[in-house]
Amino acid sequence: AQFVPKIIVHGGAWDIPLQYHEDHIKGVEIAAKVGAEELKKGRTALQACIAAVKELEDNPTFDAGKGAFLNDKGEVELDAIVMNGNDLSLGSVAGVQNVRNPIELADLVRTKTEHCMLVGKGASEFAFSQGIPKVETSELLVGRELERYKELLQTGVVKARKFFDKPEKMGTVGAVAIDVNGNIACATSTGGTPNKMCGRVGDSPLVGAGAYASKYGGVSCTGFGESIMKVLLAKTVVDYIECGLTARMPLQRQLTSWRGMQMDLVELSQLTKREGQVMHTTHHSWLERQQTKVG
Repeated sequence: AQFVPKIIVHGGAWDIPLQYHEDHIKGVEIAAKVGAEELKKGRTALQACIAAVKELEDNPTFDAGKGAFLNDKGEVELDAIVMNGNDLSLGSVAGVQNVRNPIELADLVRTKTEHCMLVGKGASEFAFSQGIPKVETSELLVGRELERYKELLQTGVVKARKFFDKPEKMGTVGAVAIDVNGNIACATSTGGTPNKMCGRVGDSPLVGAGAYASKYGGVSCTGFGESIMKVLLAKTVVDYIECGLTARMPLQRQLTSWRGMQMDLVELSQLTKREGQVMHTTHHSWLERQQTKVG
């Protein structure tokens, strides 16, 4: 049986000021269109997710790829994951430097190695060995991020979590898709949190935390990584889906019980033939079919 191809894209969860809504809506619209075009061409769900997330990584509106945050050493460390639900194959990278599109590197880990995850220097070296061009840190920065970093140095230690209570950019990005054959895949990419410790890794590249896909459903998460990884949010949602439950209602209850943890997600289910978003932060830019929202 053939399925109706679908993709759902998100641009991160944070308190998005009204003046930035248009940029976020436009960004997820373009990314969703890119992914949808891949599906129309008969490409796989994973190819569609990678194309959509790559578009978001190249958009400095979001905290992934170009426009990512600096860590406390003045470096950009990126994390990403891809997962194919049909065979559970996955690839992940964490703390990778000097790479513009970590989502492509994550897929190379999936297809070109026997491993599921590479980190740090080894991940970067693998990228260059596969022909991915090396980029300087300055090429990944939006001008205002350097100014932010200087201010952070002057104010001393800044706890990353407090940025979720302030109008600061938070833009972990992701996508979930189903293709004409019913295969489901997901992808998540991030630059992490502001002024994070060098070497810090959040939920995004961790299978079951920042993303998960099976034959029946897929999830990409965003929010405060230290909270998401504690409860394996993505895998928890997929487990709900595989039990025949739609994610939104039970997860909304679960998120309420995890009050204060600051986490959102987008999910797509083959069993219920629906897709949706569950949120527990102030705003979350995402696109469901042709309906664009800042929720």
